[in-house]
Amino acid sequence: MNELEKRLLDGFQRGFPLTERPFAEIARQLNAEEDQVIGALEGLSESGIISRVGAAFAPGGIGASTLAALAAPPERLEEIAELVNGFEEVNHNYEREHRLNLWFVITAPDRDGVDRVIAEISRRSGLEVLDLPMLESYRLNLGFDLQWS
Repeated sequence: MNELEKRLLDGFQRGFPLTERPFAEIARQLNAEEDQVIGALEGLSESGIISRVGAAFAPGGIGASTLAALAAPPERLEEIAELVNGFEEVNHNYEREHRLNLWFVITAPDRDGVDRVIAEISRRSGLEVLDLPMLESYRLNLGFDLQWS
């Protein structure tokens, strides 16, 4: 990983510039060019080091969301994960070692949108989707200083 990539990952987990051209502002702060910043982020994404660059909104602040889970038969896990990933409303999904082995977050403009996605995943997979809406919000700072050796 080069120095620009390290500085991007370490320096912009929080405080992402809210400007018309945020990558130009980041480049200015890092003494780089805008196309270098965009290229570095594209490379980090293509290599799987980062999955997305974007805002994280407080749950319930804009739109609606829920945590969902289902029990995918092991032989169908990859097929069902691909199905779930096919919905633009799904932020991410992950496997867990549990009867409920596939977990994912659904976001939509409103609760009806979340319910439609749950129903469609259930219909297309033939599996019951467990809806786990947030009852109480806890604020966690998910940013952390990276240690480079």
